[in-house]
Amino acid sequence: MYERHSIGGSFWRHAIILFLCAFSVFPALWVVSASFNATNNMSLQTLIPKNPTFSHYVELFTSDRYQFTRWMINSLKVTIITATLTVVLAALGAYAFSRFRFKGRRVGLLGLLLIQMFPQILAMVAIFLLVLSLGSIFPWAGLNTHTALIFVYLGGAMGFNTWLMKGYFDTIPRSLEESAKVDGATPFQAFIWIILPLARPILATIFVLSFISSYSELILAQILLRSGTQFTLPVGMALLVSDQWSQRWGMFAAGALISMLPFLIVFMLAQRSLVSGLTRGSVKE
Repeated sequence: MYERHSIGGSFWRHAIILFLCAFSVFPALWVVSASFNATNNMSLQTLIPKNPTFSHYVELFTSDRYQFTRWMINSLKVTIITATLTVVLAALGAYAFSRFRFKGRRVGLLGLLLIQMFPQILAMVAIFLLVLSLGSIFPWAGLNTHTALIFVYLGGAMGFNTWLMKGYFDTIPRSLEESAKVDGATPFQAFIWIILPLARPILATIFVLSFISSYSELILAQILLRSGTQFTLPVGMALLVSDQWSQRWGMFAAGALISMLPFLIVFMLAQRSLVSGLTRGSVKE
């Protein structure tokens, strides 16, 4: 009797797992099929294309109207700079909150937490006016510049990332820094040569999280960027199908698959550090 119940329970568990896997994989397979479908029409698409073609990929890179290569380069530039600066600034701020005791420390931590309660989209009018005013003084940081977009992304990412990294730094024993100081190291040298190598998992985690959020962000980029040569990939892809969705569905699907490659590369490089970086800093040991 026990064996019969065990087999039945195992069957249903495996059936549910297979259903969830199929439910997750089906949209990706549908996009892959669309990128090779010669009909270029959603209503006529099938999961297995009857006449597969690479014309959508060719048109994506050779079209004079759309600058897919430029959009992708812009996105990678903005994303890599944003992710790198986020890691550097969050590490410095988190280390100060974790190791030093100073007036306003608790208020600063609570302030960072409260700021994260309000998404950037609520302040998009204020952000637009701020960038517009800043551009009249510093043209290189005004509207239609990647510098302004990077600054806006940094402002929205610092609170959560500083909190996450601060929790991880709390788990690193202070005795390691004290030993380095006894050997003659300055506090900054101890931070660079002792703390950062031990904090590599959380650094990789913050980089990946910042990379994902910046690379796929659309609304703020659409508000701040005006010309096609400055568009990031999400803005360009939205423009691609804004007026003729049914006629460019195959090209859009091809662009979506190509734009996924940076995600895969980043995850493959950082996969060993992601799990420990997300879980170790969640509780204080």
